[in-house]
Amino acid sequence: MIPPTGEYRYEIRRTGETLAREETTFDGRKISGWRQSLEGTNRNEVEAEISPEGLVVRMRLRYVRGPFSRNASYEAGDDFLRGSVSALGGRNAVTAKLGRFREVCADFLLFRALTLGHVRERRQTRWTGRVVTIDSATLVATSNKQSVRAVDDSGLRWVYEPRMGDVEEIEIDRQGRVLCRRDDRGGEAKLVAG
Repeated sequence: MIPPTGEYRYEIRRTGETLAREETTFDGRKISGWRQSLEGTNRNEVEAEISPEGLVVRMRLRYVRGPFSRNASYEAGDDFLRGSVSALGGRNAVTAKLGRFREVCADFLLFRALTLGHVRERRQTRWTGRVVTIDSATLVATSNKQSVRAVDDSGLRWVYEPRMGDVEEIEIDRQGRVLCRRDDRGGEAKLVAG
């Protein structure tokens, strides 16, 4: 159950104050989008090729903060996500082990929707597995355990643990769009158009 195609716009807030906007587009084969702080100092960009099964095949990312920028490109093959991160004239190779279900999260809400869609497609109400996560500031991919569980029988409210000790509450609609995500640090992201 990959989320429906279309444009997704989110407002990202912390303790009621709007901090950033996130806009992504999904056409069934590609995710492309950006997230930018309201003052315009931080900007993240992503472009990911998605397989018919809803898995990340390859992706390019960019992070800009003032005059500083870094770029990354990754490709999923065999059991690993391999790529490189370029910053300040240097380039570093990065490899992260994919989990059994080959989930990848690039810190945009549409990637959470993909993971939840796969869990729902397998008719699971709870799941723990390895997910390759790409840090939004460093663009470095790491592999860690994540877990998710349904809060009720509707399958529309979930508790997501992206890292041990971090908790998010995620609400989705029947098509699999993330409507709202709240974290345990006072952060909230709400769908404003999509």
